[in-house]
Amino acid sequence: MKKVFLFVVLAGFGLMSMISGDEGGAPKKVPSVMLKDLDGNTVNTAEVSNDGNPIVISFWATWCKPCILELNTIAENYDDWQEETGMRLVAVTIDDERNKPKVKPFVDGKGWEYEVWYDSNSELRRAMGVNNPPQTFLLNGEGDIVYSHNGFMPGDEEELYDEILKIADIEE
Repeated sequence: MKKVFLFVVLAGFGLMSMISGDEGGAPKKVPSVMLKDLDGNTVNTAEVSNDGNPIVISFWATWCKPCILELNTIAENYDDWQEETGMRLVAVTIDDERNKPKVKPFVDGKGWEYEVWYDSNSELRRAMGVNNPPQTFLLNGEGDIVYSHNGFMPGDEEELYDEILKIADIEE
């Protein structure tokens, strides 16, 4: 039990240093990994942009109930959030190759209007230090990772939206 606790604490420190960047160093960016979107187009993750507006990257899986709850909850507000802040959400599925055929019908059935990228080999997941989904990252207009949250409980979407408003420079 002590080993697990120590791992969680150390992983947390590693994630915080990843988000905040090295002391005096450059801000952290999304690493370059080649993924596919739902239509089979290749996407270089390091080139994700949104005309200077916030970007949310959410790691999820079809088998992850908190992930689905988070993305469903955001879906309820997504049009308003986009209109007010110009934000963009990219949902990165970590379903493996065996479950990959389930993803598109699942997303279509949910009516999610997010971009969805496949990370079936967990390359981006590993590069960004994601251990357990859901894990959500917020990028500012320059593509710097400025916020990260692991897990989901009802109400967490409000914290995420507050962070989006901060970097979109919009007063509540």
